[in-house]
Amino acid sequence: MSPRWVAHLPFTAADLPAARRFAGALARSVTFLPDVDAGETTVSAEDEQGVRHRVFCDLPLPDRTRCVRRTDHDGPCTGRRPR
Repeated sequence: MSPRWVAHLPFTAADLPAARRFAGALARSVTFLPDVDAGETTVSAEDEQGVRHRVFCDLPLPDRTRCVRRTDHDGPCTGRRPR
């Protein structure tokens, strides 16, 4: 298996929920690339990069997929993005 890397891309957001939305949209926009693990997306404040906040739930599901909903979502986990 190839080593994993993390790309740090600073951006501006009003607060943590807005930062999670931006990071989620960015992660989903590159999921066509097979080497991207969007479920592991996190955000952190620029001055607190050791404190990371998950963007997606990413819990394992019985069918061996992972939950694609946002972290702290209401309702059941799903392997397909809700419409």
